Amino acid sequence: MSVAEPASVAELVTAARAGSVRAVGRLLSLVESPRRAEVLALVGPASVRVIGFTGPPGAGKSTTVAALVGVYRQQGLRVAVLAVDPSSPYSGGALLGDRIRMAAHINDADVLIRSVATRGHLGGLAEAVPAAIQLLAALAYDLVLLETVGVGQSEIEIAALADPTLVILNPGAGDAIQAAKAGLLEVADLIVVNKADREGADQTVRDLRTETDVLILTLSAARGDGLPELAQAIEAHHRTDTPARRTARARAQILSLAQTRLRVHPSLDRLAAAVATGDADPYTAAELLIPPLDKWEAIGHRGTAAAATE
Repeated sequence: MSVAEPASVAELVTAARAGSVRAVGRLLSLVESPRRAEVLALVGPASVRVIGFTGPPGAGKSTTVAALVGVYRQQGLRVAVLAVDPSSPYSGGALLGDRIRMAAHINDADVLIRSVATRGHLGGLAEAVPAAIQLLAALAYDLVLLETVGVGQSEIEIAALADPTLVILNPGAGDAIQAAKAGLLEVADLIVVNKADREGADQTVRDLRTETDVLILTLSAARGDGLPELAQAIEAHHRTDTPARRTARARAQILSLAQTRLRVHPSLDRLAAAVATGDADPYTAAELLIPPLDKWEAIGHRGTAAAATE
């Protein structure tokens, strides 16, 4: 006899807290849907450590993440991996799917691996990612490893969520210069030259040191060389986090999400047409597009993001 699946969000939350990976997956799907606020209102506010990984395609981000998952599991931590992928133009789903390199952890009930499609969000992160992180925190995950697809300047948005943000680069091939041009080095808390057993690794480290004062580590993720040092550097950086830096990350996160919502605001086309015909000026139109904060002030300290959007 088959067991009936939970039908409500409350039942899904109960099942997820009891260890159902399937229920966690269904809840993550809901936070990518119009029912996001319903889920977040039920689980309530929660926070969790987030470690971010970005860098050019092929640098070894997934291999590095998989290796670190092994380190954190040895410490007894529950780990979630969110891999942010470009959206499929046909289905809206994540093109790359769950990373093949994570296969070593696929049967571990305390490791969750999830791909999230960007679905048109302006930056390199999906709009649902902050909600997914809040959900995972409420479900007692100890760490979230957040990997971006690494295809351009928008990837720097990861710094709004993660502490620390790791930029993964390859030796040679001009990665150091390209990363500097793309603005990645500006948001890097740690820089990792992966595949350090390859020729050109030392030169890449030297090139990077002319571009940034950020700590640079070398790693061969596939072999595990340099992995303990990387884990120690991540922990050391986390210990030096400050309220001011956390506030700065929250500010960047709010601005990113607000910008995405403003671009699809129902009044934007009407205001743009008025400016184009000279019936309104862009300054007034911009003021009209941004709602007053009276509602937020009326909310007071109720403390949930859902209340702010009622």
